[in-house]
Amino acid sequence: MGGAPVKPIFEIVEISPKYREWATGLIRDHWGSPEIVTRGKVHDTSRLRGFVAVMQGEPVGLVTYSIHDEECEMVSLDSLMEGIGIGSALVGAAARKAKERGCRRLWLITTNDNLDAVYFYQKRGFHLVAVHRNALEETRRLKPGLPMTGIDGIPLRDEIELELLM
Repeated sequence: MGGAPVKPIFEIVEISPKYREWATGLIRDHWGSPEIVTRGKVHDTSRLRGFVAVMQGEPVGLVTYSIHDEECEMVSLDSLMEGIGIGSALVGAAARKAKERGCRRLWLITTNDNLDAVYFYQKRGFHLVAVHRNALEETRRLKPGLPMTGIDGIPLRDEIELELLM
């Protein structure tokens, strides 16, 4: 018992110019383009603030966020390696930044097909606060490339809003 403290296998750093091109490419690969639409708003993630998880000098995860007034919207979350705490650490970094900036809540949108995300966020203290029925009809007007079906062929129709109060 005792011994030297265990060094984390990854670190969380703010997005810097060093990681910006990688982050934009990751979102393009995972989300179809650098633009993500939530609640009828187009977010250019190539310009958003966020955090990168870095392991052995290589980026392995990303969270982007947007702060308006007393609210912080987590726009994207991606982990390239599951099961080792990257997603949780990135959510924690965004929550700390939101609190530091005086936000009263951290919130996000996911789609009705992404039950793994609903599970993930609830496990980390988020609450379901709304289902925005047929919201993806408007999203498709703003981002026409959005597919009609998602995970396991589930029709993409609704946005699910979750929040964590600060």
